Amino acid sequence: MAELKYLYGLGRRKSATASARLYKGKGKITINDKPADDYLNNNKSYLAEITDPLAQVNKQKDFDITVVVKGGGVAGQVDAIKLAIAKAITVGFSDLRTVLKKAEFLKRDSREKERKKYGLRSARKREQFSKR
Repeated sequence: MAELKYLYGLGRRKSATASARLYKGKGKITINDKPADDYLNNNKSYLAEITDPLAQVNKQKDFDITVVVKGGGVAGQVDAIKLAIAKAITVGFSDLRTVLKKAEFLKRDSREKERKKYGLRSARKREQFSKR
């Protein structure tokens, strides 16, 4: 690992954007200046999903993580945080990139909501056709 103050990664999903910083520490996770448990309303599945990239490379207790996340809902934010953490790990440990890539933690899910078009009810839905 290079002598950096922290490792940085940026992750996006739907309309959520997360930037993660990994500092040397004991495994404490902070999201938007709150403990991760409080921010995710003690949802264990979301918390486990966030730490999946760290678990894949056996580094759960090596880093303190601070995350700033904006936009989207909770599920989109969790996916954005997971991608940001995985990218940050690859910055410091380039040899772990293949492990994370095989586990598909470095894939960005690009599905976003399509914008509404003029003259339509929603993105693609039209008014009902009337012959008479």
